[in-house]
Amino acid sequence: MAGGKEIRGKIKSVENTKKITKAMEMVAASKMRKAQDRMRAARPYAEKVRAITANLAQANPEYVHAFMKAPEKAVKKVGYIVVSTDKGLCGGLNTNVLRAFTNKLKEQEGAGVKGEVVAIGNKAFGFANRSGVKVVAHTVQLGDTPHLERLIGPVKVLLDAYSEGKLDAVYLCYTRFINTMRQEAVVDQLLPLAAERMAVESGAHRWDYIYEPDAKTVIDDLMVRYVEALIYQAVAENMASEQSARMVAMKAATDNAGSVIGELKLVYNKTRQAAITKELSEIVAGAAAV
Repeated sequence: MAGGKEIRGKIKSVENTKKITKAMEMVAASKMRKAQDRMRAARPYAEKVRAITANLAQANPEYVHAFMKAPEKAVKKVGYIVVSTDKGLCGGLNTNVLRAFTNKLKEQEGAGVKGEVVAIGNKAFGFANRSGVKVVAHTVQLGDTPHLERLIGPVKVLLDAYSEGKLDAVYLCYTRFINTMRQEAVVDQLLPLAAERMAVESGAHRWDYIYEPDAKTVIDDLMVRYVEALIYQAVAENMASEQSARMVAMKAATDNAGSVIGELKLVYNKTRQAAITKELSEIVAGAAAV
């Protein structure tokens, strides 16, 4: 059995760890509220852009944007936008989204489809490099607030490749925020824009628009804004999920540290009691011998 001094050292070490995890839990809780507010604030814009884009796509059928055209040939090459965190200590958040990305990648490779990646976040970038997947662009250290100008550059690489016909599809992998205790890893088809994502509700009124300067210019710009809104919303959802997962993970770590401290104190008290009993036995034995 370990000595009392060694056990006291372990208790002190776990107590220091508990202080750190408690502080991280409180910081994550504060950031989580801001991240959730930012995510919810972005949702109405994304929904409105989706509705306008869907109506425009239906209102002007003679012009079909490249983002809406299904590939005429067999799919040979696809791109992935993988959104992860820059830091760890957030439970299985990154593990789940990277597993979903890996499963989709293996499924496509099994069908003879090659893939390339745009990594958003340190964890996705490191994982893609270790896995040997071709990384065409990446952005890291986004901070606590997503900025669209930091995302446009790397993502535009895949969008341009798709417009030029070098890619047949683009997928977006991120963690969708459901509530504080639950986050879901999803792999959505970003391009070509899915029919169910663009569809107008059955029976809904279809608007007729007057285009200035012309339909092609308006639809081209709106499609780019639409895709940017989807990606920004995905990053905002991922950041809200990150802070929620980190708060829950740090709370669990703090509770576990408390349990370990209790167990160590019990062992320490038993060790002390055994040492005292041994000393008393030796004193009694010595007195009896005299």
